[in-house]
Parts: sequence; C-alpha cells; structure tokens
Amino acid sequence: MGERETWTTEEFGSSHGGAVGVLLADGTVPAPVVFGMISGTGGRSVSEWSVYDGGLAHGPRAAALRAVCSCGWSGPEHRLDWDVIGEQKLIEAAHGTADTCMEDWDTHTAEVDRSAIPLPETVTSLLTQLHEEIEKLAKISPLAAVRAARRMEVTAAQVGYWPAHDARRDATAEQAAAALGLNEDAARKLMARFGGWSPYR
Repeated sequence: MGERETWTTEEFGSSHGGAVGVLLADGTVPAPVVFGMISGTGGRSVSEWSVYDGGLAHGPRAAALRAVCSCGWSGPEHRLDWDVIGEQKLIEAAHGTADTCMEDWDTHTAEVDRSAIPLPETVTSLLTQLHEEIEKLAKISPLAAVRAARRMEVTAAQVGYWPAHDARRDATAEQAAAALGLNEDAARKLMARFGGWSPYR
C-alpha cells in the first residue's frame, strides 16, 4: 500500500487504521501512483486520494471516495461530480467529501467500541475522573503528574497480570480480539505484555 494519510484512535490503534479510499468508474481500487525521483532512480509510491485526478503526472481519475479501515471495513461510496469539479484541484474540490469519509470512519470506530466487551460504569467513571485529576495536577506540578502517570503504569501492570493469564486460558484468540476491539495480532501482543510472556510463543 502506498503512502497516504491515516487515522487511528488511541485505544484501537492500527487495528482500525482509517483512510480515504478511492474507487474508479469500473468499481475497482486503483494501484498506488509511483512518483519518480529527479535522479531517475527509484520513486515514491502514493495512494493518497488527492493524486487520483486523471492528470498526466498523476493516477487515474477517481469516481468515488469512501472510508476504508485496516480491519477490512469500508464505508459508503461518495460519488465525485467531475462536471462540477472541472479544472479545480481535486484536493480542494473534494475536501468536504474526504471529511465525510472521516466521519463515516468515526461512526465505524464508535460501533467497534460498542461491540467490544463493556466496562462497568463505575470503572469508566473512575478512569475519567483520574484522567481529569492528573490533567489538573499537571498545571500545578508537571513532575507530580508524571509520577502519577507512572503509578498508573505500575497499577495497570499489577492488575492486568492475572486477568491476562485467565483470559488466555478461557478465551480463543478470536474471542479476545473481538472483546478488545483489536485484530488478533494486536490482542495477542497486548495480552502478552500484561501477562509477562513472549508474544511469539
């Protein structure tokens, strides 16, 4: 896959990396566009939606944009009207359409969040309160806030150890991934980090 702007959330990371995807008039996804180097050797592979304007130096003309996610999900198609776009640069003419794609992906990640194993309201409230209190502390004493963040790391390692071992015993990799809202590789590495075992065994 060529270079392009991607979106992630802090909790789900690369398991749900979003981007603006391109569809051609025949419904296919175009290959990345290769921009040659001035020296004539090598080149840069790019799949950013804005390069598909049909220009001589760029890729084929995009017929539609849609949100895509690294998990395989894709959003609804948003058709591009080239009669309206005319001679405008695609990045300017379709900027609003690209923003709509990002909103579609936001809706997708919200659905992922809802499908993950729910947390008790008391836990969610305590985590939110702790976050807010450390942010307040940072305005008074940044070092104290850093120490508090470090204590959170230590606590997370302590409270996550045995649950990780129990979950490893009781749940399949697929079940763990679905519950955590991650892909199986990311879930395996997270469980290994909390459980203190190698993610490669």
